[in-house]
Amino acid sequence: MNYFRTALLLAGLTALFMGVGYLIGGAGGAMIALLVAAATNLFTYWNSDRMVLSMYGAHEVDRASAPELYGLVSELAARAALPMPRVFLMDEAQPNAFATGRNPENAAVAVTVGLMQQLSREELAGVIAHELAHIKNHDTLLMTITATIAGAISMLAQFGMFFSGHRDSNSGPGIVGSILMMILAPIGAMLVQMAISRTREYAADNLGARIAGQPVWLASALVKIENAAHQVPNYDAERNPATAHMFIINPLSGHGVDNLFATHPSTQNRIAALQQLAAELGTRAGPSVGANENYPSGSPWGRSSSRGPWG
Repeated sequence: MNYFRTALLLAGLTALFMGVGYLIGGAGGAMIALLVAAATNLFTYWNSDRMVLSMYGAHEVDRASAPELYGLVSELAARAALPMPRVFLMDEAQPNAFATGRNPENAAVAVTVGLMQQLSREELAGVIAHELAHIKNHDTLLMTITATIAGAISMLAQFGMFFSGHRDSNSGPGIVGSILMMILAPIGAMLVQMAISRTREYAADNLGARIAGQPVWLASALVKIENAAHQVPNYDAERNPATAHMFIINPLSGHGVDNLFATHPSTQNRIAALQQLAAELGTRAGPSVGANENYPSGSPWGRSSSRGPWG
């Protein structure tokens, strides 16, 4: 159902883009809009990962430079039946993470220093498993495409406003129509983009919890990351708000409810879904990780730790 809904939303976003092109230039404008979308998506397909990693000053690490982190990603990737992604570290105090890349064979997982310092090993495993779920579901490419089309719609709407004054009343949308298009088209694109993002977050939570083996680990991590997002600013994200949907929790601000303008589902709703999954799997359903509790033999980390995994 999630995939069907996502396909419908993506089709609607593409139709909106072509519709704006049609209002500006008729059938020819719609075709030009489609060609522009194709060219833009082709560029982002090959370069999106390098672009976003550069925005956040992420540097690649390996088993020698970050053995704990690299080993954790490696084991979880094997459990998810995924190729080993490249691993990046961001010198950022706010705990957060994202995945990028055009396909599982060319994927990357990036985490902040704050995430490594503030989360236990089990919680970090839950977060990384969530990001690997995005890779396995091909969400990294999907979210890049939706962000690109949404941005192109905004640009095209402004382009139509610029040329509206050169049109007579019988051609194009006219000045009033152009103003409405400039306002409503980007809002519509943003709403569709955010709806797609929220849908994919729920799917990644579910699959990620299954990869890690314990939904409670991800639930506990979400609480910590959500709280930190209100207290620790992420200045790189503030400069690049269009990338906020990529992170596991919105790095700009927390959202208490699933409203139309939220890039992510509410943390409370995500935890509730993870608690339900934990009950279905027969694991613990609480939102926090205890210090001396045993985990099922199928979990990769054995006994939990109350300390962070790097101290």
